[in-house]
Amino acid sequence: MTESLFALDFDGVICDSALETGLSGWQVASRIWGEMPEQMPEQIMTDFRQIRPVMETGFEAILICRLLFEGLQPALLMDDFASQLKSLMAREYLDVADLKKKFGEYRDNWIETDLVGWIGMNPLYPGVTDLLQTIPLKQRYIITTKQERFVIEILAANQIEILPDQVYGLERQLKKPQILDDLQQLNPHATILFVEDRLPTLLDVIETPSLSVLNLYFATWGYNTQTDKQLALHHPRIISLDTPALLKLAH
Repeated sequence: MTESLFALDFDGVICDSALETGLSGWQVASRIWGEMPEQMPEQIMTDFRQIRPVMETGFEAILICRLLFEGLQPALLMDDFASQLKSLMAREYLDVADLKKKFGEYRDNWIETDLVGWIGMNPLYPGVTDLLQTIPLKQRYIITTKQERFVIEILAANQIEILPDQVYGLERQLKKPQILDDLQQLNPHATILFVEDRLPTLLDVIETPSLSVLNLYFATWGYNTQTDKQLALHHPRIISLDTPALLKLAH
C-alpha cells in the first residue's frame, strides 16, 4: 500500500498568526521609526488583516505596518504589494537579512518573557489539532516560511508532537516547490498531499513539471481573497478544502 505524506503550510493552514504577526511587525517598525507610537492602532490591525493574504514572509509585516502608518490605503498596497515594499526598502536603506533578524529577535524576546501570552496570540484553527493527531507522526511535514523554532514552540504548546527534521522553515532558504521536490525524491513511492492557503504558491507548484503527481489542496479558511477562492475552485489540479479534516484529504 502506498504511504501518504501530509505536507502542510503553517500560517493560514494550521495557525492563525495574523494578530501576533501584526503586533510583532508594528513593534519592530516602531523601533526603526521612532515617531510611530508604541501601541498599534486598532484600525491598522484591521487593515493588516486585510493585507495578510498577499504577505509571504513574516518580516514583511514590518514594512506593511510602516506603509499603513504613512497612510497608504490597504487596497492600493494589495494591488501593488511587491513594488511598494521594494520602494520603501530602497527609500529607507533597509536590508532584508537585517529585517528578518530584528523580527526573529523580537519574537524570541516575547517568547522568553511571556510565552503564554505569545502562544495565545497564535491560536490553531478549529479542527487542526484533530487533523494532526490523526496523521501518523512520521507522515507529518510542515513546509512554511516561518522560522522553525516558532513552529515547534506553538505545536508543543498545543500538545502536538512534530519531528524537528520534518519542519521545513525559513532557515532552509528554499522555495516550497524545491522543498516538495526534495521530499518527493526522498520518498519516491509515497503519495504527497500538500495543503496551502496561498494560491500563488499552489500555482508555482503546478508550474513545476516534476511535481505533476502531487495532490494539491487549497485551505479556504486561511489567508486568501474571494478571487483566490474562485480561481482555486475552478482549477483542475486544486481541491478546495473548507475545513481541516483528514477525511476530505484522504478521499
